[in-house]
Amino acid sequence: MSVMTELQVGLDTRSYPIWIGAGILERLAELLDGRDFPRRLALVSNPVVADLYAERLGAGLEAAGYRVERIIVPEGEEHKNLDTYRRIMTSLIESGFDRRSGLIALGGGVIGDLTGFVAATYLRGIPFLQVPTSLLAQVDSSVGGKTGVNHPLGKNLIGAFYQPRGVLIDVDTLKTLPEREFHAGMAEVVKYGVIRDRAFFDWLDDSWQRILRHDREALVHLVEKSCQTKANIVESDEKEKGLRAILNYGHTFGHAVETLAGYGEVRHGEAVAMGMKVAAEIAHRKGCCSADEVRAVCDLLQKFRLPVAPPEFALDELMAAMLRDKKVQDGRLRLVLNVGIGDCRIDEIDDPRSLFAAVLSH
Repeated sequence: MSVMTELQVGLDTRSYPIWIGAGILERLAELLDGRDFPRRLALVSNPVVADLYAERLGAGLEAAGYRVERIIVPEGEEHKNLDTYRRIMTSLIESGFDRRSGLIALGGGVIGDLTGFVAATYLRGIPFLQVPTSLLAQVDSSVGGKTGVNHPLGKNLIGAFYQPRGVLIDVDTLKTLPEREFHAGMAEVVKYGVIRDRAFFDWLDDSWQRILRHDREALVHLVEKSCQTKANIVESDEKEKGLRAILNYGHTFGHAVETLAGYGEVRHGEAVAMGMKVAAEIAHRKGCCSADEVRAVCDLLQKFRLPVAPPEFALDELMAAMLRDKKVQDGRLRLVLNVGIGDCRIDEIDDPRSLFAAVLSH
């Protein structure tokens, strides 16, 4: 398959393309032609992804006249922190990168978030591109401009909104993704169906076997649908003042699980799947959805081999972690709840401790 789809994230002067296809990694230089992107680049990656794809990506760029240097940082969520951020910054400063330079994030969500935050803050902002190689990054974190690092007390508490100049998504990179990481990425895909698109949810339910076989046509379709959904939401609410907060479905509880388990122990998508089950159970208690719809959400997550039962943390620990969440306002916990399947709403929770106690003991 050589067909490529191009979507657009419409943000006025900060609009950018998302290129989606199979076997398109080497086409980046061609796609950048005429886009006034810097010719001196630092390609940021981790050792595993760099060994697989950095040479292919860099060779095409260098053949087109770009100067490409590599910055390799450790793999894993536990390295998405200020220490790694400082290492990248030091490499750029020592190599003399200036405001006419750019960055490429080649890797999963950790690399994308880190590189984007460096781009947002190096010399007060330089251009960057996202080349996501994990499913989670392709369908979620590479689009929308959220960048940042974790703090020991909470996930993504340090960061900035900073849009890339473009996103190149080659679904063929998913062939080398560990199965656990692929399954984790499907949590964010299912999320789009639950909160926004019943027809897409039903397609996922019909197509789950093709998706798990890594059928290229199915993968391109699910990435395109996911990115289009997210782009539409980001265009309406870039900095999460309202509508964009619905993308946090399952994330309040999920981030608490990640924090308490220790970054990297539970994959982000696995934690979000647990959070989606909790959110659906709360939605059912509040009359937003039926018991059958809760089961449908959990069944689809489990078809993609995702856990829905959370680890047994103390309720006090979970509450403390959730109340440090970025979405807390004036000390009040706000949760995204599905309304049936295909819609959602945001509720302020008056008595979150008793509500979570009831759901988690269920």
